[in-house]
Amino acid sequence: MLPLLPHAFAELPKAFYNRQAWESFEHPFVAFENLSLKQELGIQEVDGQELMKIFNGTEILQSLKPLSMVYSGHQFGQYVEQLGDGRGLLLGQMDSADGAVDLHLKGAGKTPYSRFGDGRAVLRSVIREYVCGEAMHALSIPTSRALMIVGSNEMVYREKSESAAMLARTAKTHIRFGSFEYFHYNNQPENVKALADFCIDQYPAYFAKTPKPYEDFFKVVVERTASMIAQWQACGFNHGVMNTDNMSILGETFDYGPYGFMEDYDPAYVCNHSDHQGRYAYKNQPYIGLWNCSALGHALSSLISEESQGEILQTYEATFQHTLAELYRKKLGLEHTQSEDAVLIQGLLDIMKSEKLDYTNTFRNLTQALAKPITSELNSEIAKSWIVSFQSRHAKEVLSAEKTVTLMNQANPKFILRNYMAQEVIDAAEDSDFSKLETLITVLTKPFEEHEEHQKFADKSPAWAKDLEISCSS
Repeated sequence: MLPLLPHAFAELPKAFYNRQAWESFEHPFVAFENLSLKQELGIQEVDGQELMKIFNGTEILQSLKPLSMVYSGHQFGQYVEQLGDGRGLLLGQMDSADGAVDLHLKGAGKTPYSRFGDGRAVLRSVIREYVCGEAMHALSIPTSRALMIVGSNEMVYREKSESAAMLARTAKTHIRFGSFEYFHYNNQPENVKALADFCIDQYPAYFAKTPKPYEDFFKVVVERTASMIAQWQACGFNHGVMNTDNMSILGETFDYGPYGFMEDYDPAYVCNHSDHQGRYAYKNQPYIGLWNCSALGHALSSLISEESQGEILQTYEATFQHTLAELYRKKLGLEHTQSEDAVLIQGLLDIMKSEKLDYTNTFRNLTQALAKPITSELNSEIAKSWIVSFQSRHAKEVLSAEKTVTLMNQANPKFILRNYMAQEVIDAAEDSDFSKLETLITVLTKPFEEHEEHQKFADKSPAWAKDLEISCSS
C-alpha cells in the first residue's frame, strides 16, 4: 500500500527512542489531504480514507515501527536536559522520487517525553503548520510538508477548549541539533558517535565518508543551516522559536510554531509574543543560526577538536552572505555581480524601513521602477534617487526589459502567508468549513502567478490583523 522502507532509526540502540503505539481518535475524519504531495510520493492511488485509518492507528501496518525520539536542546539560550517527542511519533520511512523521507505523526498522544502535556495537537496548530509547509515549499525553501490533517470531535484544553487533530508530515529527517546535545550532556560519547555515523550512512546525498567524516559532516550541517536562514531572510520569514531542538541537521525548516512572514519591513520584527527579549527577531536569525551551530559543534566535541570546530564555524557567515546576496540580486533582476550591488540592496531596505513599506509587495512591484518615466510606488526624494541608481545599474545588464521583468516575477512572490489568512482559515475550519483552506492552498502553492481572482490575498493585512499575536501553544 505504502512504499515503506526499513525503519532504520528503529535499529539504533534503545537509548535513542521509546517504541510505542499511539492514541487513536474514536471518530476521526479526513480534514484535509495533500493531493500534490501524494502524487510526489507516488501514493496518489491510495484512498484518503485508507490513509486516515493508518494514521489513526486503526489499520495496523506491521512495517511501521512507531517511536518517540529523545533529544534535549537550548530553549531561548538555556539548556533543557530532556525534551523529546512529547506528542509526535516517527512512524517509519517512505520511498519517493527525491529519496527517502520520514513519515511522522504529530498529535498522537502521550509519550514518555510529554512531561505535563496531553500529547495532542489542536486543529489550529496543524492547519498553521500545513499551510506554512506548503507555502515554503512553493518558495523553494527546504521544509517539512504535511500529507494529511486528521480531524476529530475530541476536545482538548489550551487557553480554551479546542478541537484535537493529528498531522501526518514528511521530512528528510527528524534528527535535530538537540539529538546530539542530549547524548553529549549525558556523557554518552559513544552514542554521539553512533548518531553521527547513522547520519553519514543514512543520508549519503548530503554526507560523505571521507578521511575526516565528522568534520565534513559538521561542515555540511553548518553550510545548509546558513543557506536555509539566508532563504528565510530573503522572503521575510521569521521562524519564531529557533531553539536547537527545532533545528534539522539537513537544513530543513520544521517545527512550525508562532512563525510569521514580515509585512511592513522591520528588522526588529518578532512574531512570537512569548519572545519578550526579541531573541528570535527577524534580524537576529542569522546570528542565532550560527549560535545554534556552535552549540551543535560543542555537542560533537568528542569527535571534532575545538580548533576544527572554529574553522568550520567560520564558513557560516561566508555561506550566509553569499547566498543572501545572490537571492537579493535575483529579486532585483540582476544577473551579474557589480561592486555597488550591496549598497543598492541596503539602500532599498533602508527606504522600506523608513517608509514602512510592505516587504513582499515592494519587491514584487519593483518591475515598475525599470520603466521611464518612473511609475513605482517609491515616491520620496530618497526613493526616487534610489530608482535612478537602480535604472543605471540595470543599464549594465544585457537582458531585455521583458526578460528582466519575467525573471523578477519568478524571484519575487506576489503572495505570502499573512497571519490573518491563516486565522480566517482556522476560524472557518473550526466550523467544519475547509473550503477557505483549499482556496488559500491554491494561491500559496503558486505564489508567483497573478491569480487575478484572488487579488485580495496580495493586499496588506486589514487593520484588525495588524497586531495579531501568535503563541507557542498548540
